[in-house]
Amino acid sequence: MVAIMGIKVENRAQEAQKLQEILTLYGCEIQTRVGLHPIGDYKCNNYGIVIIEVINKINEIYDELSKFWAVQMMKF
Repeated sequence: MVAIMGIKVENRAQEAQKLQEILTLYGCEIQTRVGLHPIGDYKCNNYGIVIIEVINKINEIYDELSKFWAVQMMKF
């Protein structure tokens, strides 16, 4: 089974380190990772979405991320 998760990050400056720690912890289970954030007036905004493709420990990763962020998941 594979899952795609979208993680909504409200405050990138404060939350990036914690998110990075969790994604690194599960690095072998995450096959793809893409970060999206809008850019306005030639500067990065402080919010965004991280999309990950998870190949193992799907429920465990979802539960851990959901403690801190809004997460949407599709399994297939």
